[in-house]
Amino acid sequence: MSKVKVLIVDDSALVRQMLQEMLKSDPEIEVVGTASDPYDAREKVKQLHPDVLTLDVEMPRMDGVTFLKNLMRLHPLPVVMISTLTEKGADITFEALDLGAVDFVAKPKIDLQHTFEDYTDEICRKVKTASKVSKWQLERQYARYVANKESKPKVLSKPGSLVSKVVEKFTTDAIVPKKAPSDFSKPSHKVIALGASTGGTEAIKEVLMRLPSTTPAIVITQHIPASFSLPFAQRMNSISEMEVTQAEDRQPILAGHVYIAPGDKHLLVERTSSGYICRLNDGPPVNRHKPSVDVMFRTVVQSVGKNAVGVLLTGMGADGAKGMKELQEIGVPTIAQDEKTCVVWGMPGEAVKLGAADYVLPLGSIPEKILSLIKK
Repeated sequence: MSKVKVLIVDDSALVRQMLQEMLKSDPEIEVVGTASDPYDAREKVKQLHPDVLTLDVEMPRMDGVTFLKNLMRLHPLPVVMISTLTEKGADITFEALDLGAVDFVAKPKIDLQHTFEDYTDEICRKVKTASKVSKWQLERQYARYVANKESKPKVLSKPGSLVSKVVEKFTTDAIVPKKAPSDFSKPSHKVIALGASTGGTEAIKEVLMRLPSTTPAIVITQHIPASFSLPFAQRMNSISEMEVTQAEDRQPILAGHVYIAPGDKHLLVERTSSGYICRLNDGPPVNRHKPSVDVMFRTVVQSVGKNAVGVLLTGMGADGAKGMKELQEIGVPTIAQDEKTCVVWGMPGEAVKLGAADYVLPLGSIPEKILSLIKK
């Protein structure tokens, strides 16, 4: 089996050295070179033919996004962005994901030398996952980016997979013990439960852009660092007819609203006498993720029952697959994104293997299917 060849692009000599050591620790990865800026990287891409680039977001002479635009237009390659945990870093990172970057790693702002190495396993895993993304997928994402730019979508005037250490693997039972769902005799409003990971920020955007303001409430668990979940919610709010917020504890769940889990809390759905509310849980990671899709799906099973719709989009790993099976077993219609349109067909693929997906659809068909299911 050939190794994944990686080119590191970062203006910091310290970061280049640390990334080199971190990636070299994985026997399946070979660091073929480093570059201190995009101009240097452009020449080394031609010389070294890497499989994957790690790319700094903020660099002198040319920023990472400008370089990425040129790369995706002329020589598409899988890219993992290395982003600082700042508001500016978040904005640039999301634009990079729009362009076709496969994933990103959040670089700590302080004590870099002693904390960045904690993310070795995460970085190696993301690089190896990125290497499996085809040139065709990258070209398709870049074409979508160009089409969206040319169509100049309306931006509404609203206020504005990933870096945790390797931890013990807990199951959903650690947060929400399994029990029979309640027999809800009183009708209640619908709730759409959606989970995603690698590639999910763009997939979620494609779904939300196509849903009207009259859509029932949507709860979302996306694997994302805590410092990026609020900017992500604000970004989604700017492109969606629905009101999108980062979920808050005890926040009412209302139709026409979208609630995105904070990057460091599990999002639970709880039923009260007056309706549904968000609950945030600071328990241990489940499936090594916090927030966990499986956790959210189980609470939807127990609190919403058959009034739900379950959706699982692109993502690495298996989080959400078992939870989707639990949804399906009580009669909730379930949708999994198909392999062809996923960046990584991990989570939805596992759901399909379990027989948990009633519908396996390309990303572009999922909003229409959601709307048809909520009318039933």
